[in-house]
Order: sequence, then C-alpha cells, then structure tokens
Amino acid sequence: MLKNNIEMDVKMRCIEKVATQAKIAENIGTSPSYMNKIVRSKEQIMNKTFLAMMEDLDFDVELHYVKREEK
Repeated sequence: MLKNNIEMDVKMRCIEKVATQAKIAENIGTSPSYMNKIVRSKEQIMNKTFLAMMEDLDFDVELHYVKREEK
C-alpha cells in the first residue's frame, strides 16, 4: 500500500510559493478539480499528474519500499 499525506505538504508549499492549487493545475495541464481530487485523496496516488504537480511545487519524489509483515 502506498501511504501519502500530501494534502498538508501541497498546501504549505503553495503558501510558500505564493501559488494556488488552480495555478499549479494550469502549470501542469490539468483541471483544478482533478488536482484537488489528487491532493485530498486518501487512496493510492501515483500517476503522471501527481509527479508533475510535485515537481512544479519543487519537490523531488522518492519511493521507499518496505517489506510487508507476514499476517
């Protein structure tokens, strides 16, 4: 399972960059409503739009793999 907590990171970075989520959506070629869906999602997110959004916000994206514990 991919865990994320990007909502706060995105909101804080937008404040730091004096940008809105709508402006970031425009920069990366997607709709503000789709970007909001990605940011607020509690489900798995890893797609081209997510990566473009994080890069536009000056984040590097790193994936860390953790071995699942046996049930």
